[in-house]
Amino acid sequence: MMLSMEEMREARRRIDMAYDPDLLRTAGHRMVDLLADHARIIQASAGKVLPWRVPAENVQRAASCLDAALGLPADREVLADHFANLVRTMLERGHNLHDPRYIGHQVAASVPLAGLMDAVGAVTNQAMAIYDMGPWATAAECALVERLGAAIGWNPGEFCGLATSGGSLANLTALLTARNVVLNDSWENGPGRSGLPPVLVVHADAHYSVSRAAGILGLGTKQVVRVGLDRQRRMDPEQLDRILGELRAKNRPIVAVSACSCSTPVGAFDPLEEIADICKRHEVWLHADAAHGGAACLSPRYKHLSAGLERADSVVWDAHKMLFAPALCAFVFYRNPAHKFETFRQDAPYLFDPAAPGLAEFDSALKAVECTKRAAAFGLWGAWALFGPQLFADLVEVTFGMGRIFYEKLAAASDFAPLHEPECNIVVFRHVPEQLRDAPAEVLGQFQLELRRRVIESGEFYIVSTKLDGIGALRVTIINPLTTPEHLDRLLDCLRETGRKLLRESTGR
Repeated sequence: MMLSMEEMREARRRIDMAYDPDLLRTAGHRMVDLLADHARIIQASAGKVLPWRVPAENVQRAASCLDAALGLPADREVLADHFANLVRTMLERGHNLHDPRYIGHQVAASVPLAGLMDAVGAVTNQAMAIYDMGPWATAAECALVERLGAAIGWNPGEFCGLATSGGSLANLTALLTARNVVLNDSWENGPGRSGLPPVLVVHADAHYSVSRAAGILGLGTKQVVRVGLDRQRRMDPEQLDRILGELRAKNRPIVAVSACSCSTPVGAFDPLEEIADICKRHEVWLHADAAHGGAACLSPRYKHLSAGLERADSVVWDAHKMLFAPALCAFVFYRNPAHKFETFRQDAPYLFDPAAPGLAEFDSALKAVECTKRAAAFGLWGAWALFGPQLFADLVEVTFGMGRIFYEKLAAASDFAPLHEPECNIVVFRHVPEQLRDAPAEVLGQFQLELRRRVIESGEFYIVSTKLDGIGALRVTIINPLTTPEHLDRLLDCLRETGRKLLRESTGR
């Protein structure tokens, strides 16, 4: 049933206010002021890193905000005030990655102005699929693909790439391409319909998204073959060579070898030159997950860590990690540009324009899992255009250097045990107070997990837990460039004090 004229006028009045440029200006000014004030407080560590609340409490508050819109008048000042209150709530209850005490997950304290560039794309809704849907978004992405590919070591025209929503989707996209190239009828007929099931050979500490991709691609997670590690927790080339030889002798189809540059657990960079030689000899697709470590390519000091990356057939590189762009923004690269249309073999006449076949090179939906895709590259493009590539070298060198400094602090402390020598800004360790030096490994490991939970709920620091060789451990990723050695000293003191409280509670003394 159609709206009455009066109902139509009321609806139009509400819509006009929602799209009012003056409301946008007023609300936008207030938001930027609030963000700047928040940044000043957070960067000075004047609050909690994580304002911990149980999930039910936050969900209830979020729901109450939805209800608060009922009955608000369509008045510009009232709505601008309410908008500012909503922003305050978001800032008060959100995670504070820009606090130098945030040294947790591999999501960066992004360059603030990159976030504003990202907001331009969000406010104007610069969606991508075909070139004419998002011409500038496409242009920014293509320009970045060229610069990042050159940093990897490829020449213009000798590679191709695209942006996508995060490293998991990037790994899936690259491995789907590998599957379609290696098993050349698998897109149409499915993999493994005849003969032995194909396998995916991976670094033993590969990110879980690689095994997940095997399941999604129809290979099956039981067809993931893990290669053992050397003493630095890197893929062991000798074991890889033996495994590939055994698989070839059995006529098992090999979709790809998935190496790490660097691995998620400890930040180990695989010896890609040796691995590439082995893959070439066995005629196997080499995929390199460089989601975290790809940015080493931009640093003269650390570029050697990624030596051989240019020899991979496909590469994944996350910008929201060590390029300090707003999440989510990841890149997939192919060394052979002919592979860019192998990911999907489909025709969609309602979307792709046969009258302009040359534009297919710029239609992201032909190459990405997404049809409609957000303009993910605007933040990185804006930061690069503002500050130049040296900023990214600085960010890598400062944070990688802090990883080494933290390792040295741990090694010098009698009550801490670093569990590896870091190659980047990821450091895994345990706190071992005197009372636990002779404790069983399981007890010591559980202590780390409980310690981490207490610390993050206090808001003093944000770190993460992990398990190394099945035993609990603490893990930091120094992915805030504002973190200093003094912050790391305070972390050690915080862990000691929290640990003492835990031990007193457990012993009743």
